[in-house]
Parts: sequence; C-alpha cells; structure tokens
Amino acid sequence: MTEVPTEVVEAALRAADRLGRDVADVPLVAIAREAGMSRSTLVRRLNGSRRLLDDAVRAAGVEPGGRPPVRERAVQSAASLISDRGLAAVTLEAVAAQADCSVHSLYAVFGGRDELMRAVFDRYSPILDLDEAISEPDAELGETVHRIYRLLAEAFSREPRVAPAMLAEGLARPTEPAVQALLQYHVPRMLAGVGQWLAGEVTAGRVRDLPLTLLIQQMLAPIAIHTMVRPAAVYIPEIELPELDQACAVFADNFLRAVAT
Repeated sequence: MTEVPTEVVEAALRAADRLGRDVADVPLVAIAREAGMSRSTLVRRLNGSRRLLDDAVRAAGVEPGGRPPVRERAVQSAASLISDRGLAAVTLEAVAAQADCSVHSLYAVFGGRDELMRAVFDRYSPILDLDEAISEPDAELGETVHRIYRLLAEAFSREPRVAPAMLAEGLARPTEPAVQALLQYHVPRMLAGVGQWLAGEVTAGRVRDLPLTLLIQQMLAPIAIHTMVRPAAVYIPEIELPELDQACAVFADNFLRAVAT
C-alpha cells in the first residue's frame, strides 16, 4: 500500500484550515499548492487515489469530512462503554471499534488510554459543574450550596452515566491502576476547586473548622449515592422517591445545618 508522505497530510490540513472546509472538500490543486508541488505530482504521490489521502488524514486523528473528529467520537464512545459495561471495558481496541477509527488514530490523538480516560472524565465528571457552582465570589453560602446540589444531581443523572460508573468502579476496585490514575488526576482538581472554596468559607467563619476531606465527603456523598441508586429504586414499589429537586433541597439544608456556623 502506498504511504502518503507526512508533508502532504500536513499540507492538506493547512489548506482545509485556511479554506474553512473539511479536508475531503478541499480541491487537490489547493492541497498541491500548499505542499509546493504540482497537482499531477500530488496525484502520483497518492497513486491516483484520493481515498489514500483521506485515510492518512484520518490516521493522523482528523476526520477528512462529514463526521465529527476522531477525538469527539472516541470520547463519546468511551463514555458509552463506561456507562454500559464499566471502566474495564474501555480498551483502545473497543473504543476504536465503536468510534469507527483505528487504534493508531487514538494514539495519534491521545497518546494512550490514560489521556483518553482523562478527556472522558473532563467531559462527564461533576468537576466543571462544581467549578461553575462556586464561581460567584459574592454569593451567599446557602445559595451556593443549593446550587452545588442541583448541579451534582444533574451531573450524576445524565446519560451516559459516566460519573456513577466511575465512582462505583473506584469503590469496587480502588487499587486498580486505571482507578488509581483517575484518582491521582481527580483529587488534586477537586481540592483546587471545591476544596479551596470550602477552606475559604472556613477562614471567613461561615463553615465549621472541620477536616477538609470530611467536609467534601459530607457535601458530595449524600446526593451522589441518592442519584446512583435512584434509577433502581423506582422499580421497588415499597420505596416512594421525592422529586429530585426536593431531594437536592433536603440534602443541601442538612449539610448547612451540619457545618454552617
């Protein structure tokens, strides 16, 4: 099989970016001009097949046209696998099969499984929701806590259910290398966000001076557990669940009563 030179792939990407089009929609003459060669020379380099160029561009981690980029498809596919089958199901081979790309493309985009998992975590974990909830410096403590609970409920309830699956995996297999890698990525970010906010509330005298880790757990655990078991609980006739908004309000008020000065 003829190998497309790297400089041709790079020229195709530059031409697509300059024209604001997908690579598949860029004329060969424009790609040849970007590569500093004639169109006939480019056609010879491609062995007369435009498909070779499309495949080479795809192997570099960019969809030549029509579909979302490899990165987007891979993150969505990995999230779906986590939600349906758990963290262990997310091999690069499984993601590539579901995302309709090659394993080589995943390496080109992410460098490996750990970076792919971090991208999934960034997209679907509650971290960004928490950062948004504490982003208003002048908000009252009660208002911020209620906002945190509503955002956490949404993050743990939405499909694909990545956050509950990751939490369950961490509880079931805490020593697994994949779980440890996520924890080492997740915990510092949690401390830098909600941890710093809670520490500031303690310093300001609005929250009791308790160990920071326990404060974070006391705030996050009730709503996380509730939203994780809620989908199963609806099928048990003996359990009458409140509306999710009501549950958020109850948990938020309980937290405030427990820790507010």
